Amino acid sequence: MIRISEIFYSLQGETRTTGLPTVFIRLTGCPLRCTWCDTEYAFKGGDLLSSDAILDKVSEYAPKYVTVTGGEPLAQRECHQLLKLLADRGYEVSLETSGAITLSEVDPRVVKVMDLKPPASGESHRNLYENIRFLDKKDQLKFVIADRGDYDWSVSKMIEYDLAGRVSDVLFSPVSGEMSAQSLASWILEDRLPVRFQLQLHRMIWGDKPGV
Repeated sequence: MIRISEIFYSLQGETRTTGLPTVFIRLTGCPLRCTWCDTEYAFKGGDLLSSDAILDKVSEYAPKYVTVTGGEPLAQRECHQLLKLLADRGYEVSLETSGAITLSEVDPRVVKVMDLKPPASGESHRNLYENIRFLDKKDQLKFVIADRGDYDWSVSKMIEYDLAGRVSDVLFSPVSGEMSAQSLASWILEDRLPVRFQLQLHRMIWGDKPGV
């Protein structure tokens, strides 16, 4: 049994597959409390569902892409079995994770989209840097940036760990309502960074409404 906050069908709002129809499975619970978190409603509550019930719900949409997210989905050990079952069904499965819990047991077929938390998140001390060695060329690494200090920190981590050479995409996102998208884009261009700038497409379309 897995505690699920919501299962919904929407357009992918971030990552390399932005804009593509995707089923989202949002697991309940997260040990982090990032200052800019936009899914606090998933910290608690939800419904206990069996893997079969989850798979049945996903199949109703006949999707190509499935994203397992949170909260922090790996906070529930049962997440690993769910990821395996989804991959067994032939879906292109991605996992959105904070990077604070080991990725060592994640099914190798799953695309890992891992955060590194900059200082303004309030949770940079939770970064588990050993997880970087579990990332490969199909995976993605995301920085959510609130100010110039976060940007400089993120660039330093890119260099220190050769992130652009390790994963398919390094993603830079401005914190909505705090960081100017134009400023972040300008810094990326000035420094000629090999990163993918992204905005949260789903928030641009539907705002902060859950389940879209």
